[in-house]
Amino acid sequence: MHRDLTTGPLTRHLLTTMSFMLVTMLFQTLYFLVDLYWVGRLGTQAVAAVGIVGNLTFIVLALTQMLGVGTTAVVSHAAGRKDQEQALLLFNQSQVMAIVTGGLFLVLGLAGRWPYATAMSADAETAALAATYLLWFVPAMALQFLMVAMGSALRAVGNFKTGTVVGTVTVILNMLFAPILIFGWGTGRPLGVAGAAISSLIAIVVGNIWLAAYFLPRSAYLRFETADWTPRFDLWKRMLAIGLPTGFEFAITAAYLAIVYTVARPFGAAAQAGFGIGMRIFQAGFMPVVALGFSVAPVAGQNFGARHAHRVTHTFRDAAWMAAVYMAAFTITCQIAPAAMVSVFSNDPEVIRIGADYLMIVSWASPASGLIFVASSMFQAMGNTMPSLISSGVRITLVAALTLLLAPMPGFALRWIWYLSVGSVVVQLMLSLALLRREFARRLNWAPIATHTTA
Repeated sequence: MHRDLTTGPLTRHLLTTMSFMLVTMLFQTLYFLVDLYWVGRLGTQAVAAVGIVGNLTFIVLALTQMLGVGTTAVVSHAAGRKDQEQALLLFNQSQVMAIVTGGLFLVLGLAGRWPYATAMSADAETAALAATYLLWFVPAMALQFLMVAMGSALRAVGNFKTGTVVGTVTVILNMLFAPILIFGWGTGRPLGVAGAAISSLIAIVVGNIWLAAYFLPRSAYLRFETADWTPRFDLWKRMLAIGLPTGFEFAITAAYLAIVYTVARPFGAAAQAGFGIGMRIFQAGFMPVVALGFSVAPVAGQNFGARHAHRVTHTFRDAAWMAAVYMAAFTITCQIAPAAMVSVFSNDPEVIRIGADYLMIVSWASPASGLIFVASSMFQAMGNTMPSLISSGVRITLVAALTLLLAPMPGFALRWIWYLSVGSVVVQLMLSLALLRREFARRLNWAPIATHTTA
């Protein structure tokens, strides 16, 4: 199915596409929280171990976003130009790239799981649990490359329903298998943290097989064409030129999180667990904006390909209001009941204190973070993600440098990092908006195209 996003009301397109993505994101959020709830029953060290592995997922996000963002941009541009042949070629090349990068990650991830777990953990027990979790979670993350490549191509042509159905079902499977495998319900063989990772692996295998089946029929707008599987490095370079800055953006975020976990080591496993829970709650609350961003990129991307400049800028305007209003409501929630949210996942008073402190401080930057994410999606849609990398790089460099500078000082507290994070997000927002205005002026200066569509 190919959906034309270059005509019709933009707000309706955003809400329709967002609604599909939001279903997947809500279930994904529910899975994150349910998984954390079950792992929390295993103790503080288990929560800390899964949190440490969560940092590694940002590296996976960096790599998959390089692939996914590039795929969405080039395929949506081709779809906007009504060039199905080019869209097919680009889709198939993205799948080849996914196989290559996923395979490399699998080998390197399994080889480095023990050194990584040992370096990041506050104690030996946490390190052992993290390494055990990674044994099964690394293959699951490796398969994410294919899933992201297929899902990104579908979004590029306006097909959100297929990915929503597959994503929702796989998350439900993950939620069902997690407690069974963690505690051995019905099997008599509790697997602990390994069970949580194995449930993820099972769900992602199912999701890949299901998504792949969509591209098999000859009548599909996008389909597997073995004749297009010979690597075209010129096209790989084109996709990576768009995706690489976004991927690097996630990579430096992973580096920042590594710094936070390292600085938090002297404070013990409870500090790492509190930060890990707080960060997951914040990520869960941010999911609707992620869904909105996934909608913005193809809507603005198709209109950019069709050279409808006014529809591109109006897409940002509408999405920015949606993101700001929602994130303001999320901030209020974090101010009212932060401890109650954290206590769902741990009964350790120190974990609750640190997690609640994190949420109360960091949530003040939520509206700014939402606007930054929408701006980042606009950069993706226009095929130039370098401004997003610049603004993110400035923020991460600022907060990381100040954290390393302040950490050795007497009386240093983790909340200092949270305050630095809020200030750096405000700086990033101002820079992102300035760069977006510059991109609009540079890239949307085509001659007007006659149109009778509505914005």
